[in-house]
Amino acid sequence: MNGIETSREKTIVKTSVIGIVANVFLAGFKAVIGLTTNSIAIVLDAVNNISDAGSSLITIVGTKLAGREPDKKHPFGYGRIEYLSAMIISVIVLYAGMTSFVESVKQIIHPETPDYNAVSLIIVAVAVVVKILLGRYVKSVGVRVNSDSLINSGEDATLDSVISASTLVAAGIFLIFHVSLEAWLGAVISLVIIKSGVEMLKDTISQILGERNDKELARAIRDTVLSFPEVQGAYDLVMNNYGPDTWNGSIHIEVPDTYSADELDRLIREITMKVLREHHVILTAIGVYSVNTKDEEIMQARRQVEEIAFSHEFVRQMHGFYLTKEQKKLRFDIVISFDAKDRRAVCKEVVADVQKAFPDYELQVAMDTDFAEE
Repeated sequence: MNGIETSREKTIVKTSVIGIVANVFLAGFKAVIGLTTNSIAIVLDAVNNISDAGSSLITIVGTKLAGREPDKKHPFGYGRIEYLSAMIISVIVLYAGMTSFVESVKQIIHPETPDYNAVSLIIVAVAVVVKILLGRYVKSVGVRVNSDSLINSGEDATLDSVISASTLVAAGIFLIFHVSLEAWLGAVISLVIIKSGVEMLKDTISQILGERNDKELARAIRDTVLSFPEVQGAYDLVMNNYGPDTWNGSIHIEVPDTYSADELDRLIREITMKVLREHHVILTAIGVYSVNTKDEEIMQARRQVEEIAFSHEFVRQMHGFYLTKEQKKLRFDIVISFDAKDRRAVCKEVVADVQKAFPDYELQVAMDTDFAEE
């Protein structure tokens, strides 16, 4: 995994360096053109390029810090720093949009006449093409290596290409009709940038808070665990994210009650290694539910309890069933959908119905959550 992480880090740094170089050159050209032609739109475009270069620099720093080895204080590593760097980039985009909006409004109130020339417009047109290509490249790499910082930078670059293209449109309108729409166009584009910044920030904060399991990854891990013939069920998969592509998790498995401790130890180790090898997820804990296999009467009781549980609309799973005749105890877990208005009320209804069917038994029922629920 270290080799994969090193390769990912190099890819992110290389892509970010390309972004910095491209944006610094574009910012220089546009600043000169904007000042010489008295174009507020082009000057703001140059400022946007500088902010993009800063975003790429933040991506590099964030990636380097995220790649630090785990230590006593942070035993799961520093991968979540990448989410913080993505958040900073989102704030920069938001700030750039607000700043450009303020400047555009000033120009609307106190308009200045631009002075375009053919050379300046050609350079801006070339910049549009460069920005489009850069944006697509950076975003595609970000998607490939699962880097939110690169994805945000790529989206920002695409927005910048729209800004540059709009300055050309404004220039064309001015040259043909002698009407300056630069400031108004700048205000509209600024609002688009602000909206994009808010959406980026919202997505990043959601990841920092902790989103539900990756559904496809969760399904794949369950399939891998169930591929062991001894495992009769796999439930309660919980995964914790510590940065892009860095997951730790836990799961419960159902196995026959005839299994010995050494057989369970071997099985759990084999499951842990296979999941790590195939999915790069570390299962830090594998809990065990024992399944009654010796008594047909108990197996019939399980089927009866399942029928009662699933007769309730929002019950998605039932597992961990075990019944002891001697102690008159019956235990099981049920998963209730988030779609239920009151999940606890549904759980109480299930318990009440099972208790009616088994009045002589003490029930031990736990309400579980499916963190990968569709």
